[in-house]
Formats: sequence, C-alpha cells, structure tokens
Amino acid sequence: MLMTLLLQLGADADLRNSRGLTSIQLLLCDAMFERGDVSSRVRLLLSWGSSFIRDGAEWRNKLSRAREWGYHKLADLLESTLGGRRCQIVNHSSRPELNGKTCVADEYLPESNQYKVTLETKSKDVLVLNPDILKRRDRTPQDCGYYVEFKNGRTIRHDFDSNEDCQAFIAALNNDGETHRAVTEESEAAAEQAAAELLAELGPDDSPSVPFSGCKAKKSKKKKGGKKKRK
Repeated sequence: MLMTLLLQLGADADLRNSRGLTSIQLLLCDAMFERGDVSSRVRLLLSWGSSFIRDGAEWRNKLSRAREWGYHKLADLLESTLGGRRCQIVNHSSRPELNGKTCVADEYLPESNQYKVTLETKSKDVLVLNPDILKRRDRTPQDCGYYVEFKNGRTIRHDFDSNEDCQAFIAALNNDGETHRAVTEESEAAAEQAAAELLAELGPDDSPSVPFSGCKAKKSKKKKGGKKKRK
C-alpha cells in the first residue's frame, strides 16, 4: 500500500538507476526473491506503466532467476505484451456492455494466447479475453482505478464501479479544502517513509539516481552542539 501512496503522489514508476536499470529489473534479484513479495510489487509497477527491457542477456538471466525461485507465472507475465498491465476493453462484440471498462491482465495463458483479467469494479469479476480487444490504459494519479488513503495510521482502499466514479472521488478530495485534500501531510509523510525504506532495501548501488518526482524531500535541520548561552 505504501508503494501505491507514492505512485498516487506522482512518483515515477519508470525511474532508472545510474546503471540504467528499471525499477522492475532491480526487484528481480535474489535478495528480493528470498523475501517473497516480488510478484505484488512488480504487478503494481506494471499497472502504473513501468517499462522493462524485454531482450538481451541480462534480461534473459533475470527471467531465468525468477523461474528458479518458482516465479513461473510472473516470468510468463513479463514475457507477454500486456501481462500485468491495466487495460481498457474495446470492441467486445459479444458483450458490448464491457466496452470502456478497465481491467488488469493478471495472468497470461500462452496455450491460447489470452489473458485472465480482473475487472476494476467492486465485484472484481474475472474474465478470459483475447489481446485484440485490450488496450493499455496505465494508471495515473488522476485515473488510478482505485484510491488508497492513509488516515490515523491505517491505509484505506476505495474501490469503484466505474472510472468516472473514481475520478470524481479524487476530484472531490482535491477540491474539498485544506483539511481534506487528497495529498495530506500524513500521506506525504507515509510516502516519504516508504521511499526511504525502498531505497534502503535496494542498497546504495541499486537506488535510483534521482529523487521521486512529486515527493518533496524535507531538509533536516542540524542542531548545533554546545550549551545555550543565557542572556
């Protein structure tokens, strides 16, 4: 949820480090595989439009390592075109009521060249669709499909039955005054903490070379040592 807060605040899902590695490539390492939470993080980044290099020896090695750790479905997903992406359903002739709705391509089915998708509705219906009726629609802070708030030390996820409802909810938060604005001081602090934790996990060599856009870094004030002089 903390990564979601960062992305909602405008963090770049496609940041690269000093060696040109993407966020997804940095997650595909033994240390992260050992933790066991790689799949959810990669899927989140994919839905927000994070890119990755799908060729080259290093990329093939990343996929090979993923399979060795048992992440076969994740490797299949990364090898496909729309795997993990947020998409909009278009030109569905047999079920035209689905046209315009968004979904997430959760699983690639290589035998049939189809995707198992989950609709972005409160019911979260699961369908199997052909790629020719799916069009990428990456999440953005204004069009994220669902919304996560951080209040009183807890994260609250809001789901909607349509993108219009979600966009109206976000617009209302942004226009509801200083005390109820979408980007509260509490959520900013939580996002900054999440960024610090993520960078610490990646290590000094793998951390991005530039700060997350949309998250302002707070300068720490250094306290001067010594006793205060009395007037």
